[in-house]
Amino acid sequence: MIKFSKKNSRIETERLILRQPNKADIKDIIRNLNDLEVSKWMAAIPYPYTRKDVLWFINHAREKAKAKPRIGYNFWIELKETGEVIGGIGMGIKLDQGTGSLGYWLGRSYHRKGYGSESLKALLDLAFRRLKIRRLEAEVYPGNPSSAKLLKKFGFKREGYRREAHICKADGKIKDSICYALLKREYKPWRRK
Repeated sequence: MIKFSKKNSRIETERLILRQPNKADIKDIIRNLNDLEVSKWMAAIPYPYTRKDVLWFINHAREKAKAKPRIGYNFWIELKETGEVIGGIGMGIKLDQGTGSLGYWLGRSYHRKGYGSESLKALLDLAFRRLKIRRLEAEVYPGNPSSAKLLKKFGFKREGYRREAHICKADGKIKDSICYALLKREYKPWRRK
């Protein structure tokens, strides 16, 4: 069961709350993102990850949320049970084109517990059912099969391979990326068995 709040600024799932970034969560975010085993899979996350980096992201997320038309949705992933922030998920959107691109991360100790699936399902429901996006894209670095597996689980199709597509801020390496996309007509809501 997924519940959306007014203006889609908060989403509740069975075990998680996806909500707007705020300064109260700085320690959780730094603890989880200041880990090269997490940040090396994302282009824009530096390592080490500092308080200054979190504050920049919070301000950037607020600006995207205030834009008219809105150009992005960024959420911290919070465990309902403890209130701890364990990751982040978001998407940049072009409503006039009906397209978006998404990204996500979880702290290393929260991998393989179904939190990625639960939060991605909520974001896909927001994109396809509420915002009427027709196409979502995501990129994965080679060597990150867990992320590719998560996308495939929801029906994303591999569309291409971009050679030397990014310079990763965390490790400074030039990395290829594998492009995946999902169309609204292909989306079949995933249900936990």
